[in-house]
Amino acid sequence: MNHLERIRGCLNAAKLDALIITSEPGEYYAVGMKGEGLVLVTREQSYYFTDARYIELAKQSVACAQVVMTAPDRPQLALAGEALTARELKRVGIEEQYLTVEEYRKMERAFPAETELVTAGALLTELRGAKDTEELDRMRKAQGITDRVFSEILKDLKPGVTERQIAAQITYLQMRYGAERNSFDPIVASGPNGSMPHAIPGDKPICQGEFVTMDFGCVYQGYCSDMTRTVAVGEPSQEMRRVYDAVLQAQLVGIAQARAGVPGCEIHNAAWQVLRNAGYGDYFGHGFGHGLGLEIHEKPNANLSNQEPLPVGAVISAEPGVYLPGQFGVRIEDVLWLTEEGNVNLTQSPKELIVL
Repeated sequence: MNHLERIRGCLNAAKLDALIITSEPGEYYAVGMKGEGLVLVTREQSYYFTDARYIELAKQSVACAQVVMTAPDRPQLALAGEALTARELKRVGIEEQYLTVEEYRKMERAFPAETELVTAGALLTELRGAKDTEELDRMRKAQGITDRVFSEILKDLKPGVTERQIAAQITYLQMRYGAERNSFDPIVASGPNGSMPHAIPGDKPICQGEFVTMDFGCVYQGYCSDMTRTVAVGEPSQEMRRVYDAVLQAQLVGIAQARAGVPGCEIHNAAWQVLRNAGYGDYFGHGFGHGLGLEIHEKPNANLSNQEPLPVGAVISAEPGVYLPGQFGVRIEDVLWLTEEGNVNLTQSPKELIVL
């Protein structure tokens, strides 16, 4: 079943006559295109409206929707409005989480007066949360690139090399090994900078006896990878080893709890309890994991606030961390595909403490 058929199959239950898809990830999920297009899905027909810059590619790539080229006097919303009028479709779902107020008002002006715009972002979010075989294959390949880059980048981690230089090399290697782009700007944090979970790589040189935390990922055929590893450059202190071991044990316990049907908060709490027992519970300030796929952060989440059971086929990160202000930080992150029986770890890089 293609994604457009999955979306169309949900319209009746959602009491929608049609769904308008305007976001880049939504567009890619529906028709496999990343042009500046608009997707209109009805119960009988699907349309893809785009301009002259993308029309040739769209006709080659989009197989399950009618491809229509826009014109200056007939932009995307006007064409969508014509289709709604022709089919007398009135209750139309929108991706409210991606729309600006201005874009929403443009829809109101372009569509027939009797059109009712209904928030329906959850429809696509839920569909995207459970990965199919093709999506999972792309995510495996993205993770494979990330794993390869990690093994390569270890050769460059030496005293005197700056965080920014390591981040640049990560980007280069991911492109070299087949990625489309980074899935986010790489995080490289050494020594005291490691206490900031989302530190920005700077000109600080790596020093002997420091931890270096590297959080990076890439995009392969539209789908993201994500991984964090913390390694020691030179012999770490006893406290550094204690923290590392606590984070690793927390991650392993969380992974053991992760399966479809379990609320995200239960997975998070299992890992947090390990860190609390080790005396570091107050230094773990973010969620155990987040969903990823077409976006690096998407639902479902394995965090304290998510009390919903995670769906079969969800892909989530597993990334507990401890951050001691002004001293150092440790984070270890894998990516898991959830099944009813448990999970499959898509990340193959070693996570026992590496001392370079």
